[in-house]
Amino acid sequence: MGGRRLREPLARRGVDKIIYSPSPSSPPARGGEILKGLGREKMGYRKIFLVGFILFFGLTSFGKAEDYSLQYFLSKASSKTLDLSKKEKTELFNRLEGVVKQAQKIRTKLIQAIQIGETDARYQEGKFWLSKLEEDQGSIETGIQQIKLLREKPTHLIASIKLYKSLKDLSSNFNAYNNMPSFSAQVGDLAPEIELWADPVFYKLYLLPLARSKDAETRAPQREKKPTLKEKKP
Repeated sequence: MGGRRLREPLARRGVDKIIYSPSPSSPPARGGEILKGLGREKMGYRKIFLVGFILFFGLTSFGKAEDYSLQYFLSKASSKTLDLSKKEKTELFNRLEGVVKQAQKIRTKLIQAIQIGETDARYQEGKFWLSKLEEDQGSIETGIQQIKLLREKPTHLIASIKLYKSLKDLSSNFNAYNNMPSFSAQVGDLAPEIELWADPVFYKLYLLPLARSKDAETRAPQREKKPTLKEKKP
């Protein structure tokens, strides 16, 4: 949805390839229970409920005590005022860093659970999930690096795109973990939360406005400097 709106203004910079990556390959099938059926449906209901709950309380409290939580930024994204203040941008990066570090902790717990046999995943399935968790490490490291860079250079478009992609990749994998009964207890609501931080919060409040401003800069006609004529002495 958001990706389509962003593709055109970014295409001229050749960076849309960074955002649009193929979805993770499907894990080995086991009776059709992995990423299918009731697991997906349950995840969809959980996300809808979480969004509704956060938005309801966010809209009622928006403008009062500013705790810069997920509900604060969701309320901001659903309002007409999308511009973030310097303080809001700082807090947004703080919250994103916290979410990424939380994902790191859960990743470590999931790896340990698979390795010591606490899950009911068979050998091939265990290898598959370990490979996905290894991918997450790359997304986590990239995300933290881009957050650090954006704190120093808030208008760095490529860093913003890379951070957005890292969040989307983490969201995709953690949603998959949440569909596994043996993983869902560890993941909990973090999967839909990462997805909401990525889109609409970061995409709508930060990446899209930044991309539009950069696009406007390139389209702005550059004034040609007229050569000054030197007067000839009589």
